[in-house]
Amino acid sequence: MQRILLAEDHDDNREMLMRRLTRAGFDVRGACDGQDAVTQALSWKPDLVLMDVSMPIMSGLEATRKIRESLGASIRVIALTAHAMNESREACLEAGCDAFATKPVDWPFLMDEMSRQFQAKAS
Repeated sequence: MQRILLAEDHDDNREMLMRRLTRAGFDVRGACDGQDAVTQALSWKPDLVLMDVSMPIMSGLEATRKIRESLGASIRVIALTAHAMNESREACLEAGCDAFATKPVDWPFLMDEMSRQFQAKAS
């Protein structure tokens, strides 16, 4: 079973996405801020992190950098953000994210992107 860490500071969004991911067959844990995401990623080592870019304590981009510093590319990271501009996408990729998805979450798009990231990790 593939393991996903969902880093999202809004409780309702986190709970809804965790339920949907669990129903889709994933082992899911949630993180409520960037520091929590780093701590859980380093200890649990999920296959994929869904990383909200705008979070308290530590931004999702800084959390991604810290995860990359410690674990390299062993974990795939998809940035989740309400900012759909090209500059936002570029900032996410520069921070070490493997892909980018906008919020509100387009579920079919996210599932397709997750599938691409799992395939990339396997290669």
